[in-house]
Amino acid sequence: MEIPDHNHFGEGVTGGAIPATLKKATLANLLFFLHLATSGMNFRPIFALAVLIWYLAAALGFAAGPLVRYESSVDAMGSTFSIAAWGRDRDSLAATVESALEEARRLDRVLSNYRPESEWSQINKSASSRDVTVSQELFDLLAACVSYSQRSEGAFDITVGPLMRIWGFYKGSGHLPHRAQVRTALARTGYKNIVLNATNRTVRFAIDGLEIDPGGIGKGYAVDKMAAMLQTAGVPAALINAGGSSIYAAGAPPDEPRGWQVLIRDPKNATKTAAAVYLKNQSMSTSGSYEKFFRAGKRTYSHIMDPRTGYPAPGMYSVSVVSPRALDSEAWTKPVYIHGRQWAANHLPSGYRAYLCEDRGEAKCAWLQ
Repeated sequence: MEIPDHNHFGEGVTGGAIPATLKKATLANLLFFLHLATSGMNFRPIFALAVLIWYLAAALGFAAGPLVRYESSVDAMGSTFSIAAWGRDRDSLAATVESALEEARRLDRVLSNYRPESEWSQINKSASSRDVTVSQELFDLLAACVSYSQRSEGAFDITVGPLMRIWGFYKGSGHLPHRAQVRTALARTGYKNIVLNATNRTVRFAIDGLEIDPGGIGKGYAVDKMAAMLQTAGVPAALINAGGSSIYAAGAPPDEPRGWQVLIRDPKNATKTAAAVYLKNQSMSTSGSYEKFFRAGKRTYSHIMDPRTGYPAPGMYSVSVVSPRALDSEAWTKPVYIHGRQWAANHLPSGYRAYLCEDRGEAKCAWLQ
């Protein structure tokens, strides 16, 4: 899948690229000093000083001008995508940020299961009866989803669409279904029923009634694509936020070399913070039962579905995962949420971090050790 590793963003924004005109002028001066230094005159100390000044300017960006901040947002995928970015030229920075936000709109048109005309919806409409040819972009994303399902022992599964519908979480806040409805919906799920043909770039469902849901992967994918655009444009520092559930932090803001501070909310109290983390060239995604839920009797049911049982996963309030890419962090929050702390300790990929708030009467929150 062509989602670049974002680790090539600048380590901060105290430096930066030197404008081309400044580079030309400085190079001209260096050539002049080089001529003097090689003409027999004792200008070698001057030449050495000029070289030192050049490298200092390149490393520290003193001559590159002051940093400017630009922020903007757009609604897509049922969330608000926002970008806060730092750069040297406001007009160029604004154009880059707006282009990245337009990418979120574009992907909404591709991945939405609420838009009948989207490529994702066309798969749900026809893949049970025939092979559906899809774009390379969508094929690669679906292949990645199947891989996540395999690695998570089925806890991540985009075929939860029928379950989300009977539980009332599709275009609703949820309701308690009959057990027979759960059994029927569960029989229409399972990532192993997604048949991908890489040669023909087609998708086919092996059973009738299967329906894929982008809710557990779409925003993370969009954030990565947006981050790649900012990186290509040379933006040294930016924070991309998809409704608080998927975040990517590029570089570091000028006043905080540790990175961008991101707060993890207390799952029981939206006004309180459970933890603060500094991100630099990293993503963080959070799945929480507080995002969408309903109460029936004495129990609370959230939208985070265990695709193996057909019921909302119990025992957890929220999970946050930190990883290099938002696609990965968003995908891994669900298996960690469903399987719990011990499974995560044994299966979370190396270099990832997880913050779990477990349901033990009250929220018990801690980083995975």
